[in-house]
Amino acid sequence: MTVAKFINHVMRKGKKTVARKIVYGAFDAIKEETKQDPLEVFERALKNVTPFFEVRARRIGGATYQIPIRVKEERATTLAMRWIIQAAKSKKGKPMSQGLTQELIDAFNKTGKAVLRRRDTHRMAEANKAFSHLAW
Repeated sequence: MTVAKFINHVMRKGKKTVARKIVYGAFDAIKEETKQDPLEVFERALKNVTPFFEVRARRIGGATYQIPIRVKEERATTLAMRWIIQAAKSKKGKPMSQGLTQELIDAFNKTGKAVLRRRDTHRMAEANKAFSHLAW
């Protein structure tokens, strides 16, 4: 279920077979590199990137406040997938499957750009928790 959803997130312009080749190629490379089940690595990486809180801008009076809110489970997994794919795309000069392999392994080890993005999101929520009473 989550792998199919991930493939759909990787897909561009309706080319699902290309997206499948990228994801399954990354899974094969993960199996060779880590000697572990790629599905377990994928699930753990997704869990390590999944955010619990995020900030939403809300305009009150003349000021705009960044209000921390709890992220629903479905949106959290979608954000995690999106961040992993963006981090993999940002690795220029490599094929997408190699970038995805590296980013999934980094996320599994709690390093990499996607985990850093989660950490920054949580840090912003923590910094703005004084405004949490303004949540709707």
